[in-house]
Amino acid sequence: MTQPDTVSPPSPSLTLELTLDEANLVLEALGQLPYARVYRFIDRIQEEARTQLAPAGAGHDTRGSLA
Repeated sequence: MTQPDTVSPPSPSLTLELTLDEANLVLEALGQLPYARVYRFIDRIQEEARTQLAPAGAGHDTRGSLA
């Protein structure tokens, strides 16, 4: 007998503080995993980095060194 589909409650959020080099290392490691499994996570890391690294009042600069 199969179990009915259930929605898991959202997992708690964590706030991490990483150097740019550490964040790039995490992204490099994620790049070794199947794309379909990690692409949303990579996008979230990159968007957060762009937000934090952008100069005040500037638009998103995608030319930074973050992967």
